[in-house]
Amino acid sequence: MASTILIIGTFDTKNDELQYVKSVITEQGGKTLTMDVSVLGDPQQATDYSKHDVAQAAASTIADAIACEDENNAMQIMANGATELSLQLYRKNLFDGVIILGGTMGTDLALDVCQALPLGVPKYIVSTVSFSPLIPPERLSPDIQMILWAGGLYGLNSICKASLSQAAGAVLGAANAVEKPASDKPVIGMTSLGSSCLSYMKLLKPALDARGYETAIFHATGMGGMAFEKIASQGGFVCVMDFALPELGNLLANSVVNAGSDRLTNAGMAGIPQLVAPGCIDLIDFAGWQDIPEQYEDRPFHAHNRLIKSSALNNEERRETAREISKRLLQSTSQSKSPAHVLLPVQGIEEWDKPGEPAHDPQGLAAFNDEMRACIKAPIHLTEINAHINDQAFADKALEIFDHWVAEGIVPRT
Repeated sequence: MASTILIIGTFDTKNDELQYVKSVITEQGGKTLTMDVSVLGDPQQATDYSKHDVAQAAASTIADAIACEDENNAMQIMANGATELSLQLYRKNLFDGVIILGGTMGTDLALDVCQALPLGVPKYIVSTVSFSPLIPPERLSPDIQMILWAGGLYGLNSICKASLSQAAGAVLGAANAVEKPASDKPVIGMTSLGSSCLSYMKLLKPALDARGYETAIFHATGMGGMAFEKIASQGGFVCVMDFALPELGNLLANSVVNAGSDRLTNAGMAGIPQLVAPGCIDLIDFAGWQDIPEQYEDRPFHAHNRLIKSSALNNEERRETAREISKRLLQSTSQSKSPAHVLLPVQGIEEWDKPGEPAHDPQGLAAFNDEMRACIKAPIHLTEINAHINDQAFADKALEIFDHWVAEGIVPRT
């Protein structure tokens, strides 16, 4: 059966471009639905879902949007409507993937639509600001695809057709090929940083597999944490083992290598049991191209590669991260009452802080551990482990608590 692609855009100003995308999809054997999110103008030909349908889905009207006399407020009405209408159509199984075109206005709307659709629905945004720092991590959906719309500000041309045709073919191909997440096993979300700096996953994943669970491991370098938080917010895990928190320290240091302002909050708010450990919280990472803020310029930085460079937090900054961990866990679990248990491996929190390694800093580790002891309070549980985070003893304790939660019915049995 041919896949159906939902095409969204402002058909009053980008009719030619949107119709071109439609033609590419149909020529490749796909079907299409079109949704107009214009405000002021009208399309040259009728779309399957009009701008009036979109506004109505937002419990508003086009007249209301025009009366705003503010393009941002008007497009927020259309963004809300497009999001709600897309969800309605998807729940009726009327489309298999979505492609959305736009500049900054259209991209703003597109990000909302893509965030609302579940993981596994192909989502393609063709945008003049794809990959731009204008787009914060928390606006991205876990499986979003973007392509830069070079030469696409106004009108069709051979340059922008290259982007449009690729995106049209990609979304149709993805819709035909996608294997949507439908595991018959409960999923555990785990964070880590590489597999050498933090290696506990090599001990934990086989043990969890043997218990009948599926483990999804996220790379805590910004986008990985963003995806982890988004899936957690949608209740996609039965338990999380959030053992790598460098993105939180990076957020406090104003580094772009962060996962958004909601890091370490969504699992608790969604009522998901949390095992948390401070893996790599001593590191501070900056993008390779990013200027180092003045307060960090006196520290040596190691260029991990051309994309990322790292240094270490000082004692007070480590204490600040400890306080932030406590604050976020308490706030996020206060309503759901879901259990949160912090594991504190007092001998070290990443491979490079062992004796003889470049990040070995006993005073900094002691400062962090002291602050964690002081600020982690009930109902958050704290268990100290006289081991390093990469030791078998750490993995054993995590599994012991996990097994207790399973026995108590807090985590569902397999």
